Amino acid sequence: MAEFIGTHGGKDSNLEFAGDYNLPFVHLISHMGEGVSPSTHGEDIGPMVIEFNLYESVFSSSVTGSLVIVDTQNLITKLPIQGTERLSFKLTTKLETSNEDTVINCLESNGTAMHVFAVTDKRQLNDNTLTYTIQFASREFVRNLRTRVSESFNGRMDEMVNKIFTDPDYLDSQKKLYYQKTRNSDKIVVPNLNPFDAINMISKKSLSDIDGSKGAGYMFFETTKGFHFRSWESMCVDSSDRLRDSKQSFRYVLANTGNPHDNSKGAEGSDRVTEGYRNVREYKFMSNFHDVAANTALGTYGHRVITHNIYNKSYREDDYNYHNAWNQTAHLEDFPSIAHSPVDYDVNDNVAYESQKGVSDWPESRVSLQSTTQYAHGEDTGSFGTPVEDDGRLEGTRIALMNKIDSGTRLQLTVNGQGRLQAGDIIEFDLQSVENRENANASGNLLDPQYSGRYIITDIRHRVAQDKFLQVLTCVKDSSKSGFGYAGGKSFTEISGGTAKRKGMGIDISKDDELPVSKTPTSYKGWYPGA
Repeated sequence: MAEFIGTHGGKDSNLEFAGDYNLPFVHLISHMGEGVSPSTHGEDIGPMVIEFNLYESVFSSSVTGSLVIVDTQNLITKLPIQGTERLSFKLTTKLETSNEDTVINCLESNGTAMHVFAVTDKRQLNDNTLTYTIQFASREFVRNLRTRVSESFNGRMDEMVNKIFTDPDYLDSQKKLYYQKTRNSDKIVVPNLNPFDAINMISKKSLSDIDGSKGAGYMFFETTKGFHFRSWESMCVDSSDRLRDSKQSFRYVLANTGNPHDNSKGAEGSDRVTEGYRNVREYKFMSNFHDVAANTALGTYGHRVITHNIYNKSYREDDYNYHNAWNQTAHLEDFPSIAHSPVDYDVNDNVAYESQKGVSDWPESRVSLQSTTQYAHGEDTGSFGTPVEDDGRLEGTRIALMNKIDSGTRLQLTVNGQGRLQAGDIIEFDLQSVENRENANASGNLLDPQYSGRYIITDIRHRVAQDKFLQVLTCVKDSSKSGFGYAGGKSFTEISGGTAKRKGMGIDISKDDELPVSKTPTSYKGWYPGA
């Protein structure tokens, strides 16, 4: 039988190792505000839980979770559990300080309890034992399903989102919303959409206010600390375009594969705990930016947007070029994730000097068509509340930015759990180079030059099971720490070893069919035409 979670490590001050946790109770509150007994406000199901999961992501508008229950008391019938209950709990880990930023607080008393919405995987193990999974999410998740937004808005995009977020007729959230101001304003009519869909529609039209940025597109998501409405760039830099500090530094070395309670030999007390939080139990790269075929087809490098203006019956073509647009948006690191070197013999006609095309010089890799208009709401602006001529360029930039996140270097880390980490945080990952240590020391660099560095956490799975709190972090890098070098003006002919371009030749395969046949056709099955 699997171990029940319970409290591990005693009170907060007695938590000894990284990965220890304090979860004193998990209260399941019925639809009547009671436990099994009407005299209690909820039932502590902690002793029944064998696995506890919380999920958050920059791609998800709400926090969700699950509890795997082993039930020997028939609680599912006695409470009963039907899908309208609430969960109240507080998860604490061993950190230097314990406050709202370092704990996962989902207590009923402060209005952040989770709402049960489903019971799945129910089965009977024996005559006295049931097992099932309770699925839950934040209040805003179910609130979104029950309400609709049908209203016109006028002003900055972040003001519209704040209105939907707090309005009693819409999300009516009691939580914090961390938002980034937008540099554009517009008039938008939301046509009877769920609140999350309405906000995501506004997100696509939002422009970052970061100094010097020409980026487009925001993200709306929930973490264990609140909601966020912000651009990807704002996770990389602050409003003055200065790099943000990392929340945590992680490292992976072979020594980490030993006893998880002995991750730092010779360290004592708080040093041992600090080192335990730094160490990575295991890692894997789920994808990397070197899938050039996929990123070419998606328009990450080159993208042509054709915009049809309904008002004046004209169209416009705007070409997005990954390398030309590099300095127009903020990134985690200094260098592009792919070199700007010739990839074929074709000459680039779009530059003043003679050069051959790199991966970004093929705008027809992806062609998109969109419509726009002026005076839709009485003003001479396009889809983003800016001059209509900007629509194609901004849409190409927005799509490329999302591609860099979706199809960039994606890393998965399994680490000891700490309540302060949330989706959207920056981390540093030190990955030891696999080259010979002596050679690495001679070059003064022990770390992998491409895959070490800064990442943004896009997804977190908080998992409490088998007497341990672990986190599975999915992290994304949109750039390179040291770059990939430059071809130094070499042509594709030089890169390919001096092989000059040759003209292809078509060969008619039927031309030999007219020659005289001097022998009987070969028979493979004892018969042939004319036999």
